[in-house]
Amino acid sequence: MGELTGKVVVITGGASGIGEATTRRFVAEGAKVLIADMQQKRGSSLAKELGNNATFVSVEVRKETEVQTAVETAVDKWGRLDCMFNNAGFGGALGPIEDIPVEEFDMTFDVLVRGVFLGMKHAIPIMRKQKCGSIINTGSISAITAGRGPLIYSAAKASVHHLSQVTAISVANSSIRINTIVPGYIATPLSQNTVGKPDALIEERLEGQPFPQPIPRVGRPNDIAELAMFLASDRSTFITGQAIVVDGGAASGVFWEHQDDVYKKYRPIRVYNPDTS
Repeated sequence: MGELTGKVVVITGGASGIGEATTRRFVAEGAKVLIADMQQKRGSSLAKELGNNATFVSVEVRKETEVQTAVETAVDKWGRLDCMFNNAGFGGALGPIEDIPVEEFDMTFDVLVRGVFLGMKHAIPIMRKQKCGSIINTGSISAITAGRGPLIYSAAKASVHHLSQVTAISVANSSIRINTIVPGYIATPLSQNTVGKPDALIEERLEGQPFPQPIPRVGRPNDIAELAMFLASDRSTFITGQAIVVDGGAASGVFWEHQDDVYKKYRPIRVYNPDTS
């Protein structure tokens, strides 16, 4: 038996990147997974590949009726809801703040914050009746360290972190746990701007790309899926309200003995010389 045998899970953004890796990992561990995603062809193909323990529903997480339908479909099909993984996202509005259209600001918060809100809103009543459940939300280190992501994306992810924490303490007496996974740079179609294109293109774009962080390799979707599995499992029943960072140490900084190597490699340095400065 797998670690998640018998558990029913809804994963938004479950057709690619972190969501796909988590879907595969959960099904391999015995879970029944509803893949909620806008990518109909990819989501349907993944569900077909994984067999009876996976199903696909087309969902745009900004739309309440579609999120509600996804949750209800999982419950109707499998009888319960043990884990809601609010993972869907995108980069959102780009550019300096004075150039960002209000419509793009609104869309960024709609997907990244409203989508998480709706997932929790419709999962929690079911979990209250069961008196158990795990909700996992995808955050970002751009929410806890400035300058690591687009402005509005970073602010939206910070909202996700706090919304998760305050909601966690409001439902803890029903044995519902809510935690945020805080990824660093992860090689996904979203991070590599290859959504809708072959996954092989991700590896092509990674070739020669630097990763100036304490663990000097690119993060992979499975790095996040492993933590998601732990948070969905019964091994984490005393953990809630946490934002758990998975970033190769990026948010922690650079060890002082290694700083010269990092800075020389990734940016020009002007060395101070009192005789010439």
